[in-house]
This record gives sequence, structure tokens and C-alpha cells, in this order.
Amino acid sequence: MEKITCVCGHENPVGTNLCEKCGRPLTEETKAQKIVDMRYDGSAIRSKTYNKSIVDKVWNFFSSVKVGVSLIIITLIASALGTIFPQEFYVQAGTEAERALYYEQNYGSIGKVYYELGLSDLYNSWWYQILVGLLGISIIVASLDRGIPLYKSLKNQRVKRHESFMKRQRIVASGSVTEGDPAITLDLVEEKMVNLRYKVRRDGNALLAEKNRFARSGPYINHLGLIIFLLGVMLRFVPGFHVDESMWIREGEMRAIPGMDGYFLENEQFIIETYENDPTRAQIEQGVSAIAKNYQTNVKLYKQAEGAVPGDLENVELVKEYSIRVNHPLQYDGYSLYQMDYRLNELKTMTFDLTHKESGESLGSITIDLTNPEKEYVLGEDTKVILVGYYPDFSGLKNGEPQTASPNPNNPAFVFKKITPDKPDGEVSFVTIGSAAIEAEDNEYKMSFKNVETRNVSGLTIRKDVTIPILIVGGFIFLLGLAIGSYWNHRRLWVQQLEDGTILLAAHTNKNWFSIKKDLDAVTEYAHLPHYVDQQEEEEEKKREGDDAQ
Repeated sequence: MEKITCVCGHENPVGTNLCEKCGRPLTEETKAQKIVDMRYDGSAIRSKTYNKSIVDKVWNFFSSVKVGVSLIIITLIASALGTIFPQEFYVQAGTEAERALYYEQNYGSIGKVYYELGLSDLYNSWWYQILVGLLGISIIVASLDRGIPLYKSLKNQRVKRHESFMKRQRIVASGSVTEGDPAITLDLVEEKMVNLRYKVRRDGNALLAEKNRFARSGPYINHLGLIIFLLGVMLRFVPGFHVDESMWIREGEMRAIPGMDGYFLENEQFIIETYENDPTRAQIEQGVSAIAKNYQTNVKLYKQAEGAVPGDLENVELVKEYSIRVNHPLQYDGYSLYQMDYRLNELKTMTFDLTHKESGESLGSITIDLTNPEKEYVLGEDTKVILVGYYPDFSGLKNGEPQTASPNPNNPAFVFKKITPDKPDGEVSFVTIGSAAIEAEDNEYKMSFKNVETRNVSGLTIRKDVTIPILIVGGFIFLLGLAIGSYWNHRRLWVQQLEDGTILLAAHTNKNWFSIKKDLDAVTEYAHLPHYVDQQEEEEEKKREGDDAQ
């Protein structure tokens, strides 16, 4: 597309409203304005100029303020939906079925719908990440679309401007100096504006005084900080940048640490200390029997040896021993392991006797490891017990079949098949805690509970966040841009002395017109300039008078 040539001979890019050299209005719309729009100094904005190719349409879509605001509102609403119920990370459930059951049991049908819609893991969902990405693209495109033309316009602005540009500013003045020597008027203006900390440039009989140009960059610095912050948020979902996992580990157990590839943790002992003081009445009513003073887990941290097969617990080397306490995490290689929860006296093993019903004679005992039970327990020649079924957290029968609510041994139940010399085909027993074993009437042998062994379980949280410095930098830049855009304003004063000695003055600021009027009052008095008028206030006053007359 051809450039627009001004009367002064300067060639301007297509879409320019005010000549880059002299400031003359170049479009009919601009010529019709009594007060010219100085938001971008009349420079050509790409989104307002081109709208033919698919690239133009995509660019214009993302550069739209309405689209940006809409994306912000949608993102805020989506983020708010994720706070209605706890996210899956905070739910102590391992399998998908357990998580679904948790939301349904705790929050009813609404919780079930909440889970099925994927809102329980909102911030990890693909559509939420796309939404954040679209918001970031909108901010980048809008900033480039407006920021680059504004920067070029302010950097290349001329001192001399055409009379039509001057008279279309909000604050204007025209006339002779009120007193003194007109020949030194510009010198007096320059002297006073320098004292007011303006940067002054002169070109013959024209003067431009400018202050706080950096204030125009405030919104774009703000955008830059927000983009960096959003980048940090999105990087949290890239492997290696952010880890926020949890694990339950029993005393004496050694497990791979979720989120820490190649690391293993051994729980040597869990310790809990309570205050000697009795709980208050209110605490007793809440079911509190003792107040925890300290709870900690003594652990050993291992790292898998180089070349070892992943998951091989034999080829590991000890890297650290530590006592994890509340607010005193184990820290290693950028990871932090926090003590978050505990379970006391979890069932570890259960021992049963195989006895004859009538005589009470014992054929031997079996001890079942409730976290890793064996399928068969041999007691002697032609005597053994087969574990047909194991239900760690027995929750009842469904269609005649035993059910388990979780994989934790909270309420174990067993189905045994007892094979003895006189019963080679075996007899079946169903055993649960707190109730007698269910035996067939013709069974000669039964499984009798003997004893139980318990252990404590520690709940740990594993965290690593490489994105925190990025979020801090983004937040700091955002606040810096917010401060610059809020507390500083860009002020400009154009003064030209015509050949007949007439003074032509114009002033503009991007906000806070009171501040520039205060400076104008000072320079007008000092250099004896003609009195200025605020054209916008005059128009508003005329409108009010017209309304009153009606």
C-alpha cells in the first residue's frame, strides 16, 4: 500500500492520522476533531490499518481490547470454579475410582458432576492451559500493536509543529506576551521549564519541553511482567520445573519418591510428642484427646547408583539422613520433603491359628503381611492355608462379593482355604475384624485370631519449584509498571514564536491535567505568556449552559 504524503512533503505510513513531521491531520476524521486524539500521537496502528489477509484478521483479533478483557474474565471465572471444592492434589486418594468416590461422598451429586467435568483437576487441564496461553498471546500482540508505533512516534517527534496541530490540543494559547521583551520569551520559557525538570529542545523559533516520557511505557512494562508471570505459571506444568506430590510411607518401609526420579526414602521411625496439659472442653467435644507438640519422621534418603535399573532398591547409595519435622523439611537437590500428616497404629501384620473346632488342637500359625500378603502358607506336610481373597478395607458385600473401600489395611477381611490331611479338598472360612469367622457347619477346622502388629505411617509432601524466581521477577515487573503508569505522567509543552511576535502555545499530558496546568501557570507568569484555555472544559461548560437553557 502506498504511503501518505503530507503537504509538508513527508511520507507517512498508511494509517497515520497526524503527520510525523509537522503534525497536520491526514484523515477527514482527524480534520473534523476539535481536540485531536493523542493516545498514540496519531501514529499508524497495524490492527487499525490492515484487515485483508488471514494474518491480519488473527492479529486484529488478539490485539482487540475487548477480546483481551473477555479472556481475562473467562480465565478468572474458570479459576474461581476450581476453588469451589478442593483440587485432586489435596485429596488423599490414589486411584481414579477413589477420587470419584471422595467427591461424591463428601459433596453429593454436585461433587460427582464437579469431578466428571474435570473441575477437580482444573489447573492441570489442557483447556485451562490453552486459555492462559491465549491470554498471553493477546497481551503480547496488543502490546506490540500499540507499543512499537508509540515508541517510534515519541522517539522521532519534531520540535516544530504545524499550527493546525497546535490548535487541536486540549490546552492552547495564542497572543502576544503580556509584558517584557518578546525577543527573550523563548529563553525565559526554556529557563523556567528546565527549573521544573523538563527536558527542553529548540529548533529556531520553536521549543518543545518534555517531562516523564518513561511514564508512557508503564502499561507495557505492566504487560511484560504479566507475560513473564504467565510464562512461569505455564512452566509449572513442564516436567522438572514444578513438583508438588505427596506420599504415605510406613515405618521400616523404603519407597521411591514420587516426583524425584532416582531417589528413594526409608522411614526409620515416626515420633509423636504431646503436651502434658489436658485438652480443653471445646477440644474434647471436637474429639481431640491429646494435643500434638511435635511429630517427626526419621528418614534416610538414597539415590540410585549410575547404570542401575530404575526401581532397583539394591543398587542405591545413602546421600542424607534427616529428621523431618513440621516446618523443618528435608532439602536436597532443589527438592523439599515436608512432614504434613500421620496415621498412628496402622495394622502391619495379623496372626491366625489353624485349629480343630472340637479339640482346640492347633495345627500351626500363619502371619499375614497386610501390605504384601502371600498366596499360600505351608504349615506342615499336607497342611497349608491358601489366601483366596484379601480385602484391606472391607466395606461390605455387593451382589454377594466382598468389597474394599481402599488399598489401606484399615478393616481387613480374608477368605481362607484350609487344607489338612483329613480334608485334602479344603474348607473355606471368611474372617473379618471384630466379628466371628464365618465357617460352614460341617467345617472341622477354623481360623482363630491370635495377635496383631501395628506401625505408624507418615504423610509427606514433596515440593520443588524452579518457577518461583520467574514468578517473583514477573510480579516485580508488573508492580513496577503499575507504579510507573499510576504515579507519573507524560507532559509536553510546545511553544512557537511567529514572525509577527505572536506566541502560539499548546500542551498535552496523558493524564492528570491538573499537574501540567500547575506548571503552565508557573511558566506563564515567569515568561509573561498569553493566558491558556482548556478547550475540553470550554466545550463542557457550553454544553451545560445549553442544557440549563433548555
